[in-house]
Amino acid sequence: MSAPNPDPEQDKVAGLEPGGGVPPGETPPGEASTAAPQGHDEEAPSGRGASFVWLAAIGVFVLLGILLFVGYIGGLFS
Repeated sequence: MSAPNPDPEQDKVAGLEPGGGVPPGETPPGEASTAAPQGHDEEAPSGRGASFVWLAAIGVFVLLGILLFVGYIGGLFS
C-alpha cells in the first residue's frame, strides 16, 4: 500500500511557470525595509548616585562575607 503524494498538483499551483520557475513579483522582498526608528529610545539611568549606591551595597556584602570566613577560620585554629 503506497501513500499518495503529499505535494500539491503542479498544474494547480499559482505563480509557477512551466519547469518550476517563479516569475518576478511573486516572491516577497528579501529583507524588511524599516528605515525609520521603531518604538522609543531606551536610555541608561542618569546620575552616578545610583551606581555608587549599588557598588557600596555590594562592597558591604563582600566585606561581611570576608569577615565571616576570617572569623570562622580563626575560630577553628584557636
